[in-house]
Amino acid sequence: MIPISKPIIGDGEKRAVLEVLDSGMLAQGPKTKEFEDKFADYCVAKFGIGVNSGTAAIHTALYAAGVKKGDEVITSPFTFVASVSPIIMLGARPIFVDIKEDTYNIDPKMVDEKITEKTKAIVAVDLYGQIYDAKMIRNIAEKYNLKIIEDACQAVGAELDGKRAGTFGDLGCFSFYATKNIVTGEGGMVITDNEEFSELCKRFRHHGQSEKTRYEYYDLGYNYRMMDIQAAIGLEQLKKIDDFTNKRIGNAKRLSEGLSKIDQIKVPFVKQGVKHVFHQYTIRAEKRDNLMNYLKENGVGCGIYYPKPLHMHPCFVKFGYKEGDFPVAEKASKEVLSLPVHPSLTEEDINRIIKTVGEFYA
Repeated sequence: MIPISKPIIGDGEKRAVLEVLDSGMLAQGPKTKEFEDKFADYCVAKFGIGVNSGTAAIHTALYAAGVKKGDEVITSPFTFVASVSPIIMLGARPIFVDIKEDTYNIDPKMVDEKITEKTKAIVAVDLYGQIYDAKMIRNIAEKYNLKIIEDACQAVGAELDGKRAGTFGDLGCFSFYATKNIVTGEGGMVITDNEEFSELCKRFRHHGQSEKTRYEYYDLGYNYRMMDIQAAIGLEQLKKIDDFTNKRIGNAKRLSEGLSKIDQIKVPFVKQGVKHVFHQYTIRAEKRDNLMNYLKENGVGCGIYYPKPLHMHPCFVKFGYKEGDFPVAEKASKEVLSLPVHPSLTEEDINRIIKTVGEFYA
């Protein structure tokens, strides 16, 4: 079976974990600080705040941006639930808008009409590894004095006009879950250029207390700290990120060259000026479900991300959403299929994926 994803853990990561175990500092410590600084430098941001998941990163960033009970936050219904659940966790209301059919990212043209006096922020998702329409969203945010939280959980290393993912919003959020482009098992990061936001993030991940004055609780906070074990793995993964990214891009190119010859397939669109890092290589496919079953039966892993937009799930229907509200997202959910694109793929694997898809439609 060719797996849909495959974490790459080498001897460097194993040695780094053993060093942390030997040090006795297993929780947040010097390795976390080193990872925060080096990851922020990689993204070209001033501050990095390590947390224990991408979900925690988004929750923390929304808090730092001032989102409170009764506020509204505009975002996409076509994403993983963790992009949106932290909005509800803060007592705010998610306001969905439809996506663009080519990039699957939030459609800026739909955002303006959803803004009210309650709107506080926009969560813009870099879905599958391609950065959202940052300039247009920024213009809207500045017009209405809104904060932007960039959900770059699938887009570490992605670029738009030479600028790296996570730096287009007021705060950027990353995940290092086991299937992501770099991994720490579980883990996440918030980056920002705003020192006040950085301090608020650090408080929020640490039970509401400042790391400068322990046992002084400024606000409600959580235990969202990153462990040094995670950070040690992350530091080793960061050394390999360019290699991982280049292999993903190369694999995606070879897949597109082969699959674009199949009339029933639409290969991923890459916007001009964007460096797409292909967390997922997502095609649009006729007879999608049948193709998925055929691939799995023939040893090719694949997955649907995402089979039902968020507004059609019970926990969001209660906000008044229903089927038919966001037709582009709903159509995409019936056609998208992600194929293996991870760095461990061989030329033989790629040829087999292309061949198997072709056999199905033949």
